[in-house]
Amino acid sequence: MPNPKRRHSQQRGAKRRTHYKATAETWSLDQTTGETHLRHRAHWVEGKLYYRGRVVVDKAPVAEAPAAEGETDQ
Repeated sequence: MPNPKRRHSQQRGAKRRTHYKATAETWSLDQTTGETHLRHRAHWVEGKLYYRGRVVVDKAPVAEAPAAEGETDQ
C-alpha cells in the first residue's frame, strides 16, 4: 500500500479541512399538528407518526397483559 514518504504539515491538513463545517439542523412547523420537527423526518405526535402532514403509523393504545396463573398480589 502506498504511504507518504514524508510527514505532511499540520497546516496542510488544516487547509484540507476548511470545508468541513458543522451546519445547524433545520426545523419546520407541521401545518397539520402545529408541532415543530426536523425537516424530511417523520415525527411522533400523540401516539401517531406523521410524515409530510399525513399519518403514517397510528399506534393503538396497548392494553395491560393479564396476570399469569398462580400470581397473586399480596
